Amino acid sequence: MNATELRSKTESELRMELQNLLREKFNLGMQRGVGQLSRPDQITKVRKDIARVYTVLNEKAKSGDAS
Repeated sequence: MNATELRSKTESELRMELQNLLREKFNLGMQRGVGQLSRPDQITKVRKDIARVYTVLNEKAKSGDAS
């Protein structure tokens, strides 16, 4: 997921994406706890995607305040 893709989405779409990513992170954490996680690097990728979504949401909020 690129930041440019995220910037083209609306705030409501970003919040939905964030919910999906947080749910996925939870599920991956549960799989890791049970020992069923086949690719541990997935957790890192999801965490970085969550950070990207938060960054774009903050950028949109700041640009809305400046306008």
